[in-house]
Amino acid sequence: MAKKLESTLTNMVLVLTGVAVIMGGILAYVNHLTEGPINDQKAKALADGIQSVMCVDGLKVAKTDTVRQNDAKGKELTYIIYQTQDAQGKDLGAAVESTTGGFGGDLKVLVGFDTEGKILGYTLLEHAETPGLGAKADKWFQKGEKGDIIGKDPKEPLTVSKDGGKVDAITASTITSRAFLLAVNNAYNAYKATPAADAATGATKQVKED
Repeated sequence: MAKKLESTLTNMVLVLTGVAVIMGGILAYVNHLTEGPINDQKAKALADGIQSVMCVDGLKVAKTDTVRQNDAKGKELTYIIYQTQDAQGKDLGAAVESTTGGFGGDLKVLVGFDTEGKILGYTLLEHAETPGLGAKADKWFQKGEKGDIIGKDPKEPLTVSKDGGKVDAITASTITSRAFLLAVNNAYNAYKATPAADAATGATKQVKED
């Protein structure tokens, strides 16, 4: 009886192990099949986002830079700067990826700057803010809206009116508004640290190429 029980347990372990191996193989295969399309979708979304925030059709990304800077707490933050040009090769400025901590989690924005550092446009790439409140950042700071930042130069950091600034915060979402503006300000500082912006603004070079 004991041998039969031992044999049964062994068979169960072998069967479960076999099932786990097969399922692992299937998942790996499915992941392999979907990885390409997912990456393609992300690349397209980023390309569309860059064109949107730069407000120019037919532009190209001439160069991609990575800037690493420490925040006030000493945490290293990474920014991706996409230097852009028009079809004739004229510099248009850059689109910058910037991430800060919002009310519900990370808030990642893509901000477009012209060659002088003025904001051309922006879009939210990722956020975990409360739907209907913090999520309004996607529209609230656009041109013609209450918190309009388009055309502003963050040389003087953008802040909400509650903190003495000139930007109206999202109703009932001051924390998200502060996080969003910090992401924009940080994006501007990262952009100034790139060689292209250095030539135009005299910023100090702190760039590390990707």
